[in-house]
Amino acid sequence: MYADNFNPQAKTFYRPIDAALRWCGLVRYEAEILQAAWHCPERLGTLFPQWPCLHANTEKIYDAMRNGELPYGYLGVSVPMGSPLEPGQITVRHSDLRLWMQRYYPDQRPGFLFESVNDTREQISPAAYLSLQAERDALVQECNTLQRQLQDVTADLQALGLEQESLNALVKSQGQLSERSEHTYLQIIGALTYTVLDSSPAGKPLSVFENQTAIVDAVTARFTDTPGLSKRTLDAKFAAANRALKKNT
Repeated sequence: MYADNFNPQAKTFYRPIDAALRWCGLVRYEAEILQAAWHCPERLGTLFPQWPCLHANTEKIYDAMRNGELPYGYLGVSVPMGSPLEPGQITVRHSDLRLWMQRYYPDQRPGFLFESVNDTREQISPAAYLSLQAERDALVQECNTLQRQLQDVTADLQALGLEQESLNALVKSQGQLSERSEHTYLQIIGALTYTVLDSSPAGKPLSVFENQTAIVDAVTARFTDTPGLSKRTLDAKFAAANRALKKNT
């Protein structure tokens, strides 16, 4: 892309001499050239023999306009091809000039029409580059950490789901649980909860759940429509499981 903000030499439209001197890289001599061109436009080659490209490029632009290759206008306003205009009033739009240059002079890429990739890179300081790279690395590391936590949560939820399925299957196969059997299952639930919320000998949590409430919230979120897994039921069962486990510790 290109824009005036990126290149102070660029304009919305140019007179042929404006474009030619920029094409030649003679912007520093713009005032001198324009003054001479205003009084004696036909003598550019004689007045500035040290810059033969100035006269040559000016003629290339006029020739393109005469032959219908380059649209032109009157002081920035486009007019139909072939419309007669005074030389000093003829202008060509930046976008039209750029397209014409790409088609007929693909080896030419003057800076006022084409943004330089190298110039853009030079605008980024080493410090800014390193800062952006550090931010990217930090985001990548955070993303990896979140992915691992998601895997841990998924594994925990799957374990809880399997435990619930096992209990349901047992109830269906054996009917009403005895008091002893129910006490055993409550101990299993309590032990599982304790293990999930425990830490390793090095002090690292064994799961991403911080407390029992977090486990309940995760289960109810995952098994929204499953009978018997409402928050009220889970809170009651976990409380009973904790009491059953404490009686034997």
